[in-house]
Amino acid sequence: MTIYYLLFAFALLAVAWFVRAAIRGHRQAMQQRGRLLDEAHGLLTEPGISIAADQFPIVTGWIGDGRHVRIELIADTMVTRRLPQLWLKVTLFERAARDCPSLGALARPTGSEYYSLVHGFPEWMSPPQMGISLLMRGDGRANAEQAALAGRHFQRLFADQKVKEAVITAKAARLVYQASQGERAAHMFLRQARFSLETVPAATIAQAIALTAGLSTIYAEADSVPVLQVA
Repeated sequence: MTIYYLLFAFALLAVAWFVRAAIRGHRQAMQQRGRLLDEAHGLLTEPGISIAADQFPIVTGWIGDGRHVRIELIADTMVTRRLPQLWLKVTLFERAARDCPSLGALARPTGSEYYSLVHGFPEWMSPPQMGISLLMRGDGRANAEQAALAGRHFQRLFADQKVKEAVITAKAARLVYQASQGERAAHMFLRQARFSLETVPAATIAQAIALTAGLSTIYAEADSVPVLQVA
């Protein structure tokens, strides 16, 4: 009987240790998650940070031309046949609403992109011919010239395979850009989304901001290409 009680006590201690270790590991993971956008602060004027319900950080501030920007992260685990993706979502707000149609494009659509704005647009549009699958939709207000300008811009933009979605509206431009890909072992054996980075590099964030800024020139600049490289 004594041996039974000893084994029972040992089992309880083992369970308590594993629970405590799991709680400690989760707390550390959440703390690390909150630091993922720390390098965005040096790129913005008057940066501010908040924490979303999923414990990912949200950074806001102003870029050099005085426009307000919001930078967020999305952990995408919806497609089980590929590794989880950590998307960087950059929204750049115009200083005043413009008179222009809303449209956007989504690369490699699966229908599971819950974060996508493109899926919500009512009009299907002909995307540019590329080596990837591209869904292009709008609000139905773009004329033929505007649609052609957008198509040419998207053709250049989506040549960067890290670009997932690009949207332009009267009030803002938005880009969804790959920040990291999940660890294969954690996904295959534990079905977990783990990303092997402590912070998203400043160069990645700066690149995404530059590409987003270029979106707002779609209708105004027919032949110029925005600067995409980050020093």
